[in-house]
Formats: sequence, structure tokens, C-alpha cells
Amino acid sequence: MNRKDEHLKLALEYHKENTYSDFDKLSFVHQVFSEINVDDVDLSTEIAGIKLDHPFYINGMTGGSELTKKYNQKLAILARETNTFMGVGSLSAALKDESLEDSFTITRKENPQGKIFANLGADKNLEDTKKAIQIIEADGIQIHVNVAQEIVMPEGERDFRGWINNIKEIIEGVGKPVIVKEVGFGMSKKAIKQLIDIGAKTIDISGTGGTNFAQIENSRRSKDKYDFLLNYGNSTVASLLEAQDYLSDVQIVASAGIRNSMDIIKSLSLGASAVAMAGRFINLVDKHDIEEAIQIVEEWKYQLKSIMALLGAKNIEELRKTDIIVGSDLKDWCEARNIDYKKLANRNIF
Repeated sequence: MNRKDEHLKLALEYHKENTYSDFDKLSFVHQVFSEINVDDVDLSTEIAGIKLDHPFYINGMTGGSELTKKYNQKLAILARETNTFMGVGSLSAALKDESLEDSFTITRKENPQGKIFANLGADKNLEDTKKAIQIIEADGIQIHVNVAQEIVMPEGERDFRGWINNIKEIIEGVGKPVIVKEVGFGMSKKAIKQLIDIGAKTIDISGTGGTNFAQIENSRRSKDKYDFLLNYGNSTVASLLEAQDYLSDVQIVASAGIRNSMDIIKSLSLGASAVAMAGRFINLVDKHDIEEAIQIVEEWKYQLKSIMALLGAKNIEELRKTDIIVGSDLKDWCEARNIDYKKLANRNIF
């Protein structure tokens, strides 16, 4: 089976929407007097120079085969009809084989006016990046860093030298917005600072809790299993906490393990400028026809407005001032990492 098809099949198989998560260890302090009309809540935001009318988008995940082309087509139609920003999966396969380009270009065909980002790994150079953008007439590019996935992947890379320099050259020379993203193992203060130092403006911290590429790649191994890495990495919430000192220096995208609208709200409250979802959107178009999927996405938007009204926040800026309690072992994480979780619980000064 094509590796891209395997990834898609296993991502669908392993997807779980109701698992316990670090998001469940965050609690908002209830605001009794809202004084807000739900219809007046503003969901708009901006990332990587792209203005969004709602703060979530379709993260890059698939492409590179006939099967994944069908999913990219569905996602592009959904993006078009709901005015949702989207990324595609890694175009590395299309760089090697031009016959696979249409599994990615279908997104631009179906959504000619939409905002679409290309995607490549940090092992690729500036010229590769420019070509990937050209293939789908992209508005920018996601550069993914995935050392943990490569380690577990049977045919994965083993030489990770030069990635930081590659990303720096791409940011400086590509002439388009760049989002640097993990693929589900999270980020630390150090990684965020390293990216800021080379000019990164938008970082997707993509933590554990969503599509688990260690699990996916491990299941593709016939021997020499890496079972001990199945729970490796920093959760999305822990990664957002790690980012607290840098929120004024860089835009943060939260992704991986976003199960529902409350998880989106909690991510935005912790400083994310937007939330990206891959597995949730893949499952949405897998289980529902396009009309149903459109309706569900519209329901998500209204749920976000409703929760923000409940919390007394008219916009995302006000949402970031809402008091939120960090509990359980997340508090231990904060104490070990010198993160001021008490400050988060006392932001709404009156």
C-alpha cells in the first residue's frame, strides 16, 4: 500500500474524539454577568498575514495518491463553502513524481479564491519550497519538523543536521508567509526561542493528543517496534504553556488533540492566535457528506461565539484576559518549568 494511503487509513482508524486530555485539566472561572449578545461576538483573527473570519482552520495532512486526492478535494470544497483557511499535506512526493501533483492541485481547482498553504519538511531547501508553492499556487507554506516521526518510520530519515538553517533560509528567501509546525510531539520554550531567533513569525506548536505519528509509523513496522515512544512528547496544552513568555514575539497556532469547541476556546485563551485541525476534519469529510460537513462547521462557529459570550469575551483579545485554572499534573509541569500558572488564574482584574 502507498505510504500516504497507509497514513490516511491509520489516522482514520486511530482517531478518537472522546479521550481524556490535558484540555480537561484546564477550568475557566465562571463569569456570572456576561453583558454580551452572542451575535456581537467577533471571531476574527490573523495568522501568517492571512485574515481569518473564524479562528480555526484545516491543517495540512494529506495528498500524494489517488485516494488522498479524493480527501483533498472534499476538504477544499468544505474550505471554500465555509471560508476556511487550509493547508495540504507534504508535497515531497510531488517533487519527486510530477504525476502526483494533481492530488494537491485539486485543492486550488476546487477553491481558486481560497487561502491555501503548501507543506514540506524542514529537510528541504529553499528551491524545493518555491517549487512546492508554485505547484498549488499557494499563499504560503508550512514547514514541518518531525524528528520523532522519522525515527519511528521504517524508511525515515536519520540525519537531522541543518534543519534550523534550512528554515532560516526559507523564511528569508521564499517571499511568502511561513508557518513552522511540529507534527504532534509538541514544542518547548527552547524550540520556540530558536525559531524566533531565525525570524519565524508563526509557529504551530502541535502537541500530543491528536494524530499520533509514533503510533502510525510503529504499526507499519513488522519488527523492531518502538512501543516505548507511543506516548512521547509534550501535549498541546503543555506546549501552549511553554509558549507563554513569547506571545508578544510570535504568533502561536495550537493543533493536535482538538476535540471540540471548548478545546479551541481554551487554546485561544492560552494565547493561540488560531487553532488548526487535521484529523478532526479528515474524519468529518469521511463520515459525512459535504452538506452535512458544512453545517457542522457552521455549528462550530456558533458554539465558539456562545462560549465566548458565556465567558464575557467579545473577541479573542478579551478571551485572553479570562481567568483559567491550570490543574492536576499540568500544575506540576508549570512548577518544574518555572511557568507562572497563577498569573493565568488572575488575569481578569477588576
